[in-house]
Amino acid sequence: MKKAAILGSAAVMLAICSAPAQAQFRDALGVSQQTADDTARSQQRIDQLDDQTAALLNEYRANLKQLDAARRYNASLNRNIDAQEAEIERLREDIENVEGLQRAMQPLMEDMVERFGQIVNADIPFLVAERADRAARLQGVLDDPNRSAAQRYRLIVEGYQIENEYGRTIGAYDGKIGEGEDQLTGEFLRVGRIALIFKTPDDSVLRVYDKSVGDFVNLDRGYLQDVKFGLRMAKEQTAPDIFFVPVKPPVAAE
Repeated sequence: MKKAAILGSAAVMLAICSAPAQAQFRDALGVSQQTADDTARSQQRIDQLDDQTAALLNEYRANLKQLDAARRYNASLNRNIDAQEAEIERLREDIENVEGLQRAMQPLMEDMVERFGQIVNADIPFLVAERADRAARLQGVLDDPNRSAAQRYRLIVEGYQIENEYGRTIGAYDGKIGEGEDQLTGEFLRVGRIALIFKTPDDSVLRVYDKSVGDFVNLDRGYLQDVKFGLRMAKEQTAPDIFFVPVKPPVAAE
C-alpha cells in the first residue's frame, strides 16, 4: 500500500515536470522552424539580389558598348563637320574669287568663239549651214546677259567637242553642189577632215573637194566602189572595214 502510494506520487510529479519540457520543446521547434523559414527567405532574397546584380551588370556592359559606339559615332561626325567646315571655307574663298575669275574668263571665251568661227570657215565645207549656225549661236551665248560665265563656257566647250568629233568619224548626208543649171543633188561622204566626196544617186558624177582649188573636182571613178562602201558604213548599213579615199600627199609648210 505504501509502495503504491509512492509510485503514484512519482507519476504525478513526472507528469507535472513533463508539461513545461514539452512546451519548451515545442517552442524550440517553433524557433527552429522560424529560423529555417527566415533562412529560406534570406536565401531567396539573396538569389533575387544575385539575379538583379547579374541583370544590372549585363545592362552596364551593354551601356558601355553603346557609350563606346556613341563616342565613335560622335568622333566620325566631328571629322565630317571638320571636313565640311574646311569645304565651306574653300567655297567661301572661291566665291570671293568668282568676280576675278569671270573677268579673266571673258576674254578667253571671246577668243574661243572667234577661233571657232575661223575653224569652221577654214575647214572643208561639210554641213556648212549647221556649223555656221552653231558658230552664230555661240556668239549669241557670249552676248546673252542672262547666262552665267559657267553656262557660256560649258556651251562653248560643247561646240568644240562636236567639232573635234568630226575629225575622227565618218559621216554621210544629202546635199547639193553647184549653182543654177549646174546644181547637182546627191550624197556627201565625209571621212574625218581629210576627204569630202560627192556622188549623184545614179553614180554618174563623182567628185571630191579640192581645198587648193576651193571647189569640187572630178574624182577618179576607180574610187566609186570604195565611196559606195564608205557611204553604207557611215549609215551603219555594213560593218566597219577598210576602204580607200583620195588624199593628197603632205607638203612642206612655208
